[in-house]
Amino acid sequence: MAKIVLGIGSSHSPALLMEPKAWLRRGETDDQKYHALYDFDGVRVQYDELLAKAPAGLLKEIEPEIMDRRYAANEAGIAAVAAKLKEVDPDVILIIGDDHKEVFQDDNMPALSVYWGDTLPYKAQGLMKWPYADDLKADVWYPQQEADYPVASDLARRLIGDLIERGFDPAHSKFYPEGQGMSHSFGYIYHRIMTEKVWPVIPITLNTYYPPNQITPRRAYQLGRTLRETVESWPEDLRVAVMATGGLSHFVVDEEFDRAYIELLRNGDEEGHAALPREKLQSGNSEFRCWTTLAGAVQGMAFDLIDYVPCYRSPAGTGCGMAFATWE
Repeated sequence: MAKIVLGIGSSHSPALLMEPKAWLRRGETDDQKYHALYDFDGVRVQYDELLAKAPAGLLKEIEPEIMDRRYAANEAGIAAVAAKLKEVDPDVILIIGDDHKEVFQDDNMPALSVYWGDTLPYKAQGLMKWPYADDLKADVWYPQQEADYPVASDLARRLIGDLIERGFDPAHSKFYPEGQGMSHSFGYIYHRIMTEKVWPVIPITLNTYYPPNQITPRRAYQLGRTLRETVESWPEDLRVAVMATGGLSHFVVDEEFDRAYIELLRNGDEEGHAALPREKLQSGNSEFRCWTTLAGAVQGMAFDLIDYVPCYRSPAGTGCGMAFATWE
């Protein structure tokens, strides 16, 4: 019988692939309306509004020594996650990620999709091609060469049918259009976590960002629970890992909300996740839903928070709350 033996949660922010001076460079563009900014009450705001009410103490958050220390903590968190994956060495990994209109567009935006092609193509597109800073070290940014990575295709196809039998209606992709590659929520895993070995995966994509069909927190948790039930119904002797990437709070760092959510991951249940305020799960915060799906899949397993690292990039408090955790 198959069994989930490991859960992994990791942020996938591009800031994890750049040095702090590039974080600041990125922060300089936060007033250009590229990212949707929401305040602590979940209200859409402009950068100058955030800056006007930001406490003076935020200035210390972007001092070089503090940013360097947080950069080092991020690197340690990524290394710890990668080491745990290598140590457990599962047979297959279910990856739960979201999409930033890198793969899916408004002509077809499924709330839930499973990829079941033989290989998952990597191409340096979207955020994986974006030059955040001219002096960014090339060896830490996404690779620019194309690649194909193995998919547990037969299991992925079976999973689609299993989800339908259990009340879910997933979309599916057996291949992408010519020239299209995976989203950065998956590309990050290959570049920073699967550094010594590449495992076969089942890629599961959620629409967390884009109304009107964002998966709800309750449904995300139920999906995770159903993924576990499905895996445990497989007759093969398989050791399965479930991994989610994204979050935590961004593009405005909300440490209080992040820390409360981490406690929810540690001790919460479906009702706790369902009660998450929907207005606070917009823009980058929407990726909490990926972690909530993971939480449903690993309920009852031992939670280990490797680290939580609030990474600010401007005096207005923009940036990303990075988190790294495992369940066994």
